[in-house]
Amino acid sequence: MCDIIPGILEKDWQSIEKKIEIVKTFTNKIHVDIIDGKFAENKTFLDPKPFLKYSDKFFLELHMMVEEPINFLESYAKAGFKRFLGHIEKMSSQEEFVAKGQMLGEIGLAIDGPTPISELKVDLRDLDAILIMTIKAGYSDQVFMPEHLEKIIELKKRFKKENLLKKPIIEVDGGINDKTIILSSKSGAERFVATSYVFKKDPIKQYEELKVLINRS
Repeated sequence: MCDIIPGILEKDWQSIEKKIEIVKTFTNKIHVDIIDGKFAENKTFLDPKPFLKYSDKFFLELHMMVEEPINFLESYAKAGFKRFLGHIEKMSSQEEFVAKGQMLGEIGLAIDGPTPISELKVDLRDLDAILIMTIKAGYSDQVFMPEHLEKIIELKKRFKKENLLKKPIIEVDGGINDKTIILSSKSGAERFVATSYVFKKDPIKQYEELKVLINRS
């Protein structure tokens, strides 16, 4: 079953909370982006504590575009986050990150636009999700790069080759809109993060439109 999650990438808590209050009218899931200024030039709000007030109302997913995401796991878990997606590009040990994340909730690895699938070095059976970036990670409202969808096809082949009974969910993030979500779905993605597209106009209408398109595809 396909899933659409509103994404929030902001520099201050006031902007984050404003969007949380908007999406609570139509979903109980939120994808929160954090960037430390080292993984990318951009930098977001990084304090996990204010999210705790919403932890009983939402399933909180954390997307860590940071150096050594393992160091962020415990503090965000204490704030109520339940799924953790860490980028492999700034990660010393994929195995250690996954092992620690498994004790705190659902765990996944994220792959930036330019990074090949071959850089995934862990047993894929240990992952709940794999996040494929369809842009260069760091900023919202970028142009979708369809060539990155080829990684999904590669992943599906790897699942089959390794005869996985437990397959991680393939999630896509970056430039998701009414057209690119269909392309991503047809390539095999099952979870979609929509950030700027949801919040640009009427969030409820935009979100429902994406749901309809996914159900049709």
